[in-house]
Amino acid sequence: MSTRSPDNHGNLSRRRLFEMAAITAASAQLGMLGSAARAAPLSGIGSAGGFPPLRQIDAGLLSISYAEMGPANGVPVILLHGWPYDIYSFVDVAPLLAKAGHRVIVPYLRGYGTTNFRSAATMRNGQPAALALDLIALMDALKIHRAVLAGFDWGARTADIVAALWPERCSGLVSVSGYLVGSQHANEAPLPPKAELAWWYQFYFATERGRLGYERNRHDFNRLIWQTASPQWHFDDATYERSARAFDNPDHAAIVIQSYRWRLGLAQGEARYDEYEQKLAAGPAVRVPAITMEGDANGAPHPEPESYRAKFSGPYAHRLIRGGIGHNLPQEAPTAFADAVQAVTRLT
Repeated sequence: MSTRSPDNHGNLSRRRLFEMAAITAASAQLGMLGSAARAAPLSGIGSAGGFPPLRQIDAGLLSISYAEMGPANGVPVILLHGWPYDIYSFVDVAPLLAKAGHRVIVPYLRGYGTTNFRSAATMRNGQPAALALDLIALMDALKIHRAVLAGFDWGARTADIVAALWPERCSGLVSVSGYLVGSQHANEAPLPPKAELAWWYQFYFATERGRLGYERNRHDFNRLIWQTASPQWHFDDATYERSARAFDNPDHAAIVIQSYRWRLGLAQGEARYDEYEQKLAAGPAVRVPAITMEGDANGAPHPEPESYRAKFSGPYAHRLIRGGIGHNLPQEAPTAFADAVQAVTRLT
């Protein structure tokens, strides 16, 4: 069952599809797809501002666009962004880790940047298990057996899931806002009114008006999320616009809407992920070395550290980052985030 939304900006989406198709065709002619070869960036994405030109690789259901820095034989670190952000959340983190000798991989998640589906028939699905298996497929394609996984928001949830279900693939975990594994059943329970208010966009997305509103107004909508999630981060227009290009992906809105509707039991997932979602519903513990982090000014919904401490049964530490740090912790406090990634490898 497809959840792709009707395109109300047809000309724009068609242009994006043609651009991405052209990149794919050119890469195929050069024999680059299916390898870690470099691909031309779309609309300047990944071509400046701290990252080398992006690479493209076939991995499972996707052709994944990613930045890579550092020595090829370094300890692998995969940095995972959230919604509504992109790889530039790590634009200052990645060079620090590369300089320290790590092989750093920073992929666009499904529905962002130049990551695209290899088949038009694949459901545009944003459920958590799907993103986790995207990460496993990327690691397989890059021949990375184990890596340090680090992220925030959707990226932290994805890293948490892989660490919990496939600990042999995760040598260490850095997770902003801690343990974010959940289930549809858990989401059935109502929260206190103040907590429900913080999830306003989730309820908005549950409506047809919300779907249309996000499709049409995603640029301004996501800027509002940046402002409310990080109220003390005074980013400039250029910083936001650099990331906002990633939201032009033709599958972006469909994946975001499906993800939030699935969490509330309002959208169907895919049977291929049922066994994984059942395991996640049990709240599996994370046994690998882990550091959780939180900013002292996170304006987005997030659990308190004491609520998830018991979910980490291996070597563990929690870090509160002060100084008005909000939800996009890696971009707001890159040195602190990079230090946590390096420190998790030393936990015993």
